[in-house]
Amino acid sequence: MNSKNKSPIPWAQPDFWGLEEQFLVEALHSTWISGGAFVGRFERDVAAFSGLPFAISASNGTTAIHLAYLGLGLRPGDEVIVPGFCYLAAANITLQMGAKPVFAEVDPDTFCVTAGAIEAVLTRRTRLVVVVHTYGNVCEMGEIMSLARSKGVPVLEDAAESFASTYMGRQSGAISGLGTYSFQATKTITTGEGGMVVTDDDALAKKLALYRSHGVSGRRYWHELPGHNFRLTNLQAALGCAQLERLDSIVRERKRIHRTYTAALKGIAGIRLQVFRSEVDPVLWTLALELDPAAYPQGRDRVIEQLAVEGIETRNGFYAASQLSIYPDCVSLPNCERLANNVISLPTFPSLSDQQIDYVCSRLAALRA
Repeated sequence: MNSKNKSPIPWAQPDFWGLEEQFLVEALHSTWISGGAFVGRFERDVAAFSGLPFAISASNGTTAIHLAYLGLGLRPGDEVIVPGFCYLAAANITLQMGAKPVFAEVDPDTFCVTAGAIEAVLTRRTRLVVVVHTYGNVCEMGEIMSLARSKGVPVLEDAAESFASTYMGRQSGAISGLGTYSFQATKTITTGEGGMVVTDDDALAKKLALYRSHGVSGRRYWHELPGHNFRLTNLQAALGCAQLERLDSIVRERKRIHRTYTAALKGIAGIRLQVFRSEVDPVLWTLALELDPAAYPQGRDRVIEQLAVEGIETRNGFYAASQLSIYPDCVSLPNCERLANNVISLPTFPSLSDQQIDYVCSRLAALRA
């Protein structure tokens, strides 16, 4: 089919399910557009969904990570282990706090960090391990938690890309007892921007709430600690509440998209799909795959350009930490670098049709040498 006869296919777009406008109008009419009832409701709903008792909203997924770091008391010189291939928000906040990111290799099949790779870079200065559940996959949390407990090191789950994915029946982000979510516009549910920290630790939850809002608790203008303003607005929370009410539909459609892509791409030489272990029930943020340079000698970046001509927006994989000059101490990470050079992610959003998926896959296959 000629691409000129087709509407452009975006890489992602938010989908709204009916109550978003109603809840936004309710928030507006309440006159509480910063804090308000929807913020508390959204926190309670996410806590209940995660299975953990406490959820503290934040202005975005990155400030949620920053909030967790502050609550844990991260200090300059502390080492934080982070995967070398992922969205590097956790590494960047580590630098912002004067701590040291230490990068671990990832598994070339799952694209996720492993217990073995973490153990290889653990030192006596390791203060925290951050695992990132990349593209909707979930790391091997059983092995990772066993290692972390044996070393007495806490684990933070960055579940920005894996909201609603599960590992052995448990929600990603809630397995280690401390996790963060993102509700940015492309994520599984969206508030435009927004994030959340979930935890099972009552004392930590109280500290996070203080750091989020200027260190002020019940006594107005009394600062108990030097906090930030990381608050989520009532308008954003209203969107989140509406999205959560339709989470079953969102998950169903994202699973349909995953199945349809897998069937369409199966057996195509030169394409290697991300692998999900049997313990993982994934809800994809985006369908990611690795291109074999032998089949695509023009290179991944040129493939992105060629698909754009066909009206298909795609994205490259994350850059490896070892490729970025802001991390001068990072050693070479061959798996991370290979994925960074060859991974492409395809359009993924709930209203993407099977016909659009077939078109994307046929165009991608046609670009092989």
